[in-house]
Amino acid sequence: MHAARQRSIPDNPARHAVLGRPTAPERLCRSPAQAAAFLRHNRTAYADVWADAFEVLLGTGMRRGEVLGLHWPEVHLQEKVLLVRWNLTAVDNNRLFPGHPKTRAGRNWVSLSPRVAQALGRRAEAARAALGPQAPLEGLVFCRPDGSPLRPQPVLVTLHRRAAEIGLPRIGVHDLRHTAATIMISSGVPPAVVSRTLRHPTLSTTVNLYGHLLPHAARDAVRALGRALERADRDHGPTGTARAA
Repeated sequence: MHAARQRSIPDNPARHAVLGRPTAPERLCRSPAQAAAFLRHNRTAYADVWADAFEVLLGTGMRRGEVLGLHWPEVHLQEKVLLVRWNLTAVDNNRLFPGHPKTRAGRNWVSLSPRVAQALGRRAEAARAALGPQAPLEGLVFCRPDGSPLRPQPVLVTLHRRAAEIGLPRIGVHDLRHTAATIMISSGVPPAVVSRTLRHPTLSTTVNLYGHLLPHAARDAVRALGRALERADRDHGPTGTARAA
């Protein structure tokens, strides 16, 4: 058998090929009614650490690792804010690693709604019951009774199990963040505010992720602009000159 002939070419024709961008995974989320039903089921049927964790995940749009890595010194219930400083992840055969958020924007303050503040308040009461009323709160907010961290995987398992109990479709933990973003944008919150709330590094990140939800906002904007011009036209008379104040 003859050896295969080989011939070299002076240049690689694929060197300057432009690769297509991979298709983004489908983002699933709950409707406001589904999200409320899920939180209500957790609150009434369980009223445990997971119920409060889901309130924070859905009520702030924080990432799973950020919620699991939250410590009490970073929670300011009086001011209704918390500081995201840590991101708890599982690495190397599921060993837990407390790292920091990847971007400077990720390490930032998060405002708390009254219901999220109530969920954190319940965690504070449970911690004080275990440590004693005078003991300072210093450890993890969401943890086991002995203070050790919750693992990331049980968050997903619990989410799936409790959603199935009330007939809700299965979604991932990160989809709770998408749910928070979708509800905010659909409720008319400006994209810049949503971007800051989610702590995206740039506004373009938010627009790229949720731009399909923004046409209604654009319609609302031009309608508001039209109404403002109509009011000004009526107030300033037919001549187009402003009346004296």
